[in-house]
Formats: sequence, structure tokens, C-alpha cells
Amino acid sequence: MNTEQQNQRMDWHPADIIAALRKRNTTLAAVSRAAGLSSSTLANALIRPWPKGERLIADALGIQASEIWPNRYFDSQGRRIPREIRHKKS
Repeated sequence: MNTEQQNQRMDWHPADIIAALRKRNTTLAAVSRAAGLSSSTLANALIRPWPKGERLIADALGIQASEIWPNRYFDSQGRRIPREIRHKKS
């Protein structure tokens, strides 16, 4: 393993995210419903980039989304990747 691979942090496994939520006495479905979404909607953030969903999950865990999904927020040199939450047009 080269130095770059050693320095690159790994994203949390989806099961670890679910377990962390359970340790906080909640579930992915409950967080989703509390945000006004369908109970299964936040599961999308576990498998594909979705800044809004990532933020909701991270907020429920009391940490930054970039801590859960570093590969979605930082490039291979450790520089932050700009990401924005899209807002609905009125």
C-alpha cells in the first residue's frame, strides 16, 4: 500500500452508519420521517452522493458529513471538494 492510499480515509460502511444511529436510539427511517421524507428516502444517501441526505444523517449523529463520507468531500490530495445542497425553485 502506498503512502497516498494509507492517508486516504475510508467512508463508513452503511451498516456502521445504521449502528451509530441505533446507538443514539433512532433509526434511518425515523430520521427520514422527521425531515418530512418517506421512511426509505435517506437510504439513498448510504449508496450514492446526496448532500441533503448526508447532512440529515450527520446531524442525527452529531458529526460532520465529511467525517462519515470523506471520499465524497475530499479529493485524493485531501483538498475539500465543493458541494452544495440544491434548493427548490419557487
